[in-house]
Amino acid sequence: MQLFKTIRSSENFHIVLWLLKDLCWVMDLHVAGVVMIAPTVGMAAWIAWRCRTEIGEFLHSLAVVFWITANSTWMIGEFFLNDGTRHLAALFFAAGLLCVGWYYLVILPRRGHADATAKKDATTPAR
Repeated sequence: MQLFKTIRSSENFHIVLWLLKDLCWVMDLHVAGVVMIAPTVGMAAWIAWRCRTEIGEFLHSLAVVFWITANSTWMIGEFFLNDGTRHLAALFFAAGLLCVGWYYLVILPRRGHADATAKKDATTPAR
């Protein structure tokens, strides 16, 4: 039996994991916060994998993976490295932005053009 039958139920549980990780961060619970990274990032990666057949959903889910990785990198820096990982975290945030940017600036406009062409072809009478 699969614990999470829908992607939506996986996403909802993922929110719980993310909140727990960030609660550990804000409460300065170093070990618990670091332990929560694996299930939180793992669940995000699993959701992205399940969405891989729909490019829009996949790129948004992949952006979430990068977002949580950035967030976790930042947290580790604050906990153990005198807040010295912000530049690395910024790279992960940028990677997430590239994912959604690619979707909105490249894929979606191409789909719109393809949809408009298909609609035009469907309404154009045959000669």
